[in-house]
Amino acid sequence: MSFSSDVKKELCAVLSCDREVLRAELYGMLLFCKYFSQNKIVFTTENSYASKRIVMLLQNLYMPIIEKQTALRTRSDDSHLYKIIVVDENDCKKIYDDYGHTENQITLRVNRANLSSDDLVAPFLRGVFLSCGSVTNPIKSYHAELCVPHKNLSVDLCKIISEITDCTLTPKTVIRNGNYIVYFKESEQICDLLTYIGAPIKAMEIMGTKAIKQVRNNVNRRTNGEIANIGKVAAASAKQLEAINYIKQTTGLDTLPDDLKEIAYLRLENPEMSLRDLGQNLSVPISRSGANHRMQRLLEYVQTEDK
Repeated sequence: MSFSSDVKKELCAVLSCDREVLRAELYGMLLFCKYFSQNKIVFTTENSYASKRIVMLLQNLYMPIIEKQTALRTRSDDSHLYKIIVVDENDCKKIYDDYGHTENQITLRVNRANLSSDDLVAPFLRGVFLSCGSVTNPIKSYHAELCVPHKNLSVDLCKIISEITDCTLTPKTVIRNGNYIVYFKESEQICDLLTYIGAPIKAMEIMGTKAIKQVRNNVNRRTNGEIANIGKVAAASAKQLEAINYIKQTTGLDTLPDDLKEIAYLRLENPEMSLRDLGQNLSVPISRSGANHRMQRLLEYVQTEDK
């Protein structure tokens, strides 16, 4: 089962005895389903919990004649496509009219009369998500979207989401394959949305996954930094050793000034030691910058000898 399916499973477990709450949720499911008109209502989903949920809501609120169809999604896919059909046109018209829609509408719009109080917005959006929503597994990326068939409907949906006072949500839109996609990319907003519509457990899972990712990224960043530093130390040490061996084979290390001679012998004995440790192990300890200065003098000494 996908992460998105798990979210819908949690949403379908939300219980309420309030008829208006159930009615608002059903409105969200119907308004954004495949067909919602006065003579045809068809709800399709790949989620079995969502299909059972809409059947329960329809039967509790309107008791229409319902036909349930189940089919394999594709030959290569084990997922099923569930189709819930309100068979009788009279039932379709009754439901359509009850939500305040008429046959004269050019395109479907959200009838705000069905969201008469702020308490009905969350169940309405829960129904919308069950009808056309999805969330990507947070291990892969942060992305939640609602696939809306009509432009005006997407505009209405964005306005409703933006007006929520319990959390600050800023939906974005894009057109994909003729549909209007209302989406969120920020993990915090996805968590707020899921919590608001009734899936706090999955919201917490997203936050937990994000925390693990941040810890892993910090560890990787620190490890990569340490590896890079080791590489720099090794490269610098190799260059220093090359210079010291050159002096040793030509003029000899004993010809060097005492301060350079001491650090040259110490480097030969400790090729892996950092400049900071080299400075601290001299007879008179010096800082890292002091040790680096002496090494630079050694390198300059070799360049002078080459000339």
